[in-house]
Amino acid sequence: MIKKCGFLALALAVSMSSLAQQREENVNQRKFEQLDQELRSPNVYRTASGAPGHQYWQQQADYDIDVRIDDETQRLYGKETITYHNNSPDNLYYLWVQLDQNMRAADSDTYSSETSSIEDRMTIGSLRKIIGYDFDGGFKIEHVVDMQGAKLAYTINKTMMRIDLPQPLKAGEKMSFKIDWWYNINDRGILSDRGGYEFFPEDGNYLYTIAQWFPRMAVYSDFQGWQHKQFLGSGEFALPFGNYKVRITVPSDHIVASTGVLQNPQEVLTKEQQQRFEQAKTAKKPVIIVTQKEAEKKEKTKAKDTKTWVYHADSVRDFAFGSSRKYIWDAMGVDIAGKTVMAMSYYPKEANPLYEQYSTEAVAHTLRVYSRFTIDYPYPVAISVEASNGMEYPMICFNYGRPEKDGTYSDRIKYGMISVIIHEVGHNFFPMIINSDERQWTWMDEGLNTFTQFLAEQEWQRDYPSSRGPAHKIVPYMKSAKDTQRPIMTNSEQVLQFGNNAYGKPATALNILRETVMGRELFDFAFKTYAQRWAFKHPTPEDFFRTMEDASGVDLDWFWKGWFYTNDHVDIALAGVRYLQLNTKDPQVEAALRQELAQRNANHIARTRNQQAVPKTAVESNPSLKDFYNNYNEFAVSKQDKDAYDAYRKSLSAEERATLDASWHFYELQLENRGGLVMPVIVQWQFEDGSSEVQYLPAEIWRYNENKVTKAFAKKKKVKTIVLDPFRETADTDEANNYWPEYNQPSRFELYKQQQGARGASSGGNPMQRSRSNRGN
Repeated sequence: MIKKCGFLALALAVSMSSLAQQREENVNQRKFEQLDQELRSPNVYRTASGAPGHQYWQQQADYDIDVRIDDETQRLYGKETITYHNNSPDNLYYLWVQLDQNMRAADSDTYSSETSSIEDRMTIGSLRKIIGYDFDGGFKIEHVVDMQGAKLAYTINKTMMRIDLPQPLKAGEKMSFKIDWWYNINDRGILSDRGGYEFFPEDGNYLYTIAQWFPRMAVYSDFQGWQHKQFLGSGEFALPFGNYKVRITVPSDHIVASTGVLQNPQEVLTKEQQQRFEQAKTAKKPVIIVTQKEAEKKEKTKAKDTKTWVYHADSVRDFAFGSSRKYIWDAMGVDIAGKTVMAMSYYPKEANPLYEQYSTEAVAHTLRVYSRFTIDYPYPVAISVEASNGMEYPMICFNYGRPEKDGTYSDRIKYGMISVIIHEVGHNFFPMIINSDERQWTWMDEGLNTFTQFLAEQEWQRDYPSSRGPAHKIVPYMKSAKDTQRPIMTNSEQVLQFGNNAYGKPATALNILRETVMGRELFDFAFKTYAQRWAFKHPTPEDFFRTMEDASGVDLDWFWKGWFYTNDHVDIALAGVRYLQLNTKDPQVEAALRQELAQRNANHIARTRNQQAVPKTAVESNPSLKDFYNNYNEFAVSKQDKDAYDAYRKSLSAEERATLDASWHFYELQLENRGGLVMPVIVQWQFEDGSSEVQYLPAEIWRYNENKVTKAFAKKKKVKTIVLDPFRETADTDEANNYWPEYNQPSRFELYKQQQGARGASSGGNPMQRSRSNRGN
């Protein structure tokens, strides 16, 4: 029904609507209150703008390490000298060192705190968790001494070791000490872990990915003191920056991929390999340094002597390496801000042809895209190592991506491999350089990195099948049971649904900030500012939140509160729509509308049936019963009506007459926030003439009432349909209530013939296999 209203009455209704909403069911949950009470107070170390303060400081730890891998026993032996720089204003009476390998000790809290249950059907992996592992894991500390060889007292508390100092390490001073250790390297196929070895029974060789392999200094910071929270497996690492000199001794036919720059290529590489490496620096596509044929030859011979590879790395927070005689190695130079960075890949033959075709190209692509959105990549190398897993370290990462034995692969494997390479190489930026504390805030490295990964994926290929980033992909998680969720701002070891919470939800939130809340220009400037401010430093969530607001001029406290501190979800409903027009006061126009309405109201079912059931009414049978009103036309326009209208028109201003003549169509939308998470409202108007319009209403529309708002709109064309969030920008969990008129998308079901097959077995191969088979026929 079209409703008409007087000009003044409509104006009053619109102007008073916000005040009425404040009184109507307004349960204020303080969604637009500032975050001040949740954040640490600014100080001389960290400013209110989110930048490092004028007295910001951080510690430094330098390492000089000798490490040897015993390929017969799968054991690692190490000796290190740590030089610790106390740049803090505090005197330190003891130092804390991380012993991450101890999570694999028999009495580890990782095992004892892990929950388990017995099901009707159990995998061997699930049973191992109950039975336990027959593996002597963990660091074996031989000794801890000062530079004169005197023993230093130390106490091992599970995955942490406290070294008690004979005298305080004063502010501004440094000290050096030595640790000798060894440990048994775990089989990654049994003890799934970030590092370890993989055994290839076909050729009897090992591929080592060595990580968390040396006692490492814990972080001592201005905002928490020592970060010595135990390592249980999920929360990763907080580490200080430093310079590394590492000598890696392995079988002489092994190739070593490592953090840092190789110092002795003439001792460990053939002349031909050295020439290939030089050629790769200026090549337009990857150059193979160690060929598959060379690697296959070494798989059969297996040298018994050793070589030592020497690597140096400056300003890194960690160090990792891989070693195997199975490695194929390719490389190419990438120009980053005028400097050549070597993008490189190491992989066994089992990863070809995928790795040879895509890996190094994906590394180079990642460096280019991330450098544009954050900082120019500062290190001399970036390495992807195929190791059937996914984990990151400075300059090097371990990834998966193996085709079938016939060389074919599914699109899932292809894009999964490219995505994991982008993701793990991207971790060089978050958190290897922009060095957040992963032990506390996993989202600060995984979430920010997953978001930037999405940007890189979309620049790799149009319509790239990104698994995270677009708002609609997080909807199933957002609308799942609240007791299976945790807020993003939850400690890493207490997070439920780790992938959704630490990767997907924060990445989606940042994408919504960029595309819908802030816009790309403001977001990109603020995001880059954060990266530039905190490169080679230790940022906290406060620093990120404050920088994003400081550099953009956008108040985002409501956004951080909703997305990062609660389990609320987005469900904005179009609860009602009223369509109104101005009363023109033109007697001819208004009379015609009244007559149309009267005729429509008079046409009821009884009247229709009485046309035949009642041949004549009483008045029709007896004309004497008629009077004035039987011939009166209540819709006729009189001279007095016309004169009154002319007088009314003259009383209006020119602006009022123009508004009256514009034939506006007014729509009053009743919006409800049913999910609890306040968000901008995106309205798409589709008009009867086929055109459309999109309007963005900022989240502040909810500031007076967080649950219900009414908003009136004036349109020059008649509206056919109204849709909220038409481009699926906000992760709305119930799109069915986003339409006017109501629209129901039908679901589909399938009639199928029941088939029997092995549980979990794939069927039909992959499209590449089927294509080859068809060509053969």
